[in-house]
Amino acid sequence: MIGGPAAPAVRRAPPALAARLETRLRRIWFGPRGALDAIAGLLLAPLGAVVGAVAAGRRRQIAQDKAQPRPAGQPKVVVVGNLVVGGTGKTPLLIALSAALAARGWRPGVIARGYRGRAEGEAPRRIGPTAVAAEVGDEPLLVAQRTGRPVVIGRDRGAALRTLLEGDDCDVVLSDDGLQHVGLRRDIELAVFDARGAGTGRCLPAGPLREPLRGALLLDAVLLNGRSAPPPIVHSRVFRFEVVPTAFVALDGSERWTPAGFAAAADGMLLDAIAGIGAPQRFFDTLDSLGLQARQHPLPDHAPIDPGWLAALPGTFLVMTEKDAVKCAAFDPALLARCVALRVEAVPEPALVDWLEDRLRG
Repeated sequence: MIGGPAAPAVRRAPPALAARLETRLRRIWFGPRGALDAIAGLLLAPLGAVVGAVAAGRRRQIAQDKAQPRPAGQPKVVVVGNLVVGGTGKTPLLIALSAALAARGWRPGVIARGYRGRAEGEAPRRIGPTAVAAEVGDEPLLVAQRTGRPVVIGRDRGAALRTLLEGDDCDVVLSDDGLQHVGLRRDIELAVFDARGAGTGRCLPAGPLREPLRGALLLDAVLLNGRSAPPPIVHSRVFRFEVVPTAFVALDGSERWTPAGFAAAADGMLLDAIAGIGAPQRFFDTLDSLGLQARQHPLPDHAPIDPGWLAALPGTFLVMTEKDAVKCAAFDPALLARCVALRVEAVPEPALVDWLEDRLRG
């Protein structure tokens, strides 16, 4: 294992009630421990039942709309989304599906919400690889950078779809999430799960589900992140994919290493690891599997990164996810020289891409 001397005291990120609440809720949802967690789950259950009832009504409405005929010549819409709250590997999978379809001659476009970007509530807008994450959201920017395909963000997914089709030559549209968005007409729905499954099986805030799990039976396929992830529900069509580390990239553009090469370069150095994603422990576990020991700094999903706090970390290298890296583009060059992003690739089983293309061709 790679490590270093004991780290000196460091200024921590400002405490956030939201971050503490998120951590506690995820424990209640996915790994309750003791009587207090059990009681909290029971107290939240009535609210979860209300959320579930409303979401079930929306699912029926979406299913009815999905069954209606589409205008001839309109590109089909594929929603790649979550029934659970974040962290399943959805965004790397969408990037991989876009690349796989493009390699087969398709012209994919992408729509996304732009969650937590300042432009989230504005009219739909096209974004490119040089956009600012704080404006457009970290995930859409990462998708734009990795795919090179047209990306439109907007809270109203239906309006975002119309904007995309008005100005770009696309023959298939991938929606980054939006399974529960009533205003988005779609043709194919894919629900992504990981090894955590559906947790307690309850709806928010009592559990991690955005809608009752039985809603997955109305979707076209269930996609599982990992070889051993058990299906959270019996579904007629289940595919798997894996998210694998492929490279470490210095944020100042000066270096690129293979995973083994970075492990050798960082041997004996103090490392700090930053993860503002839905399942930060998965990132830390990946580093550990590569032989990299680092001080762990989990942040709330989509959390902004304070450059002062980041610069005060003592690590020779500050290792982060790609989703966090896009938020650091404007930081001081001296700080970026210490920052390294772990690039990952989703690898879907070939049968998934074959099936998806068959469905797109009707």
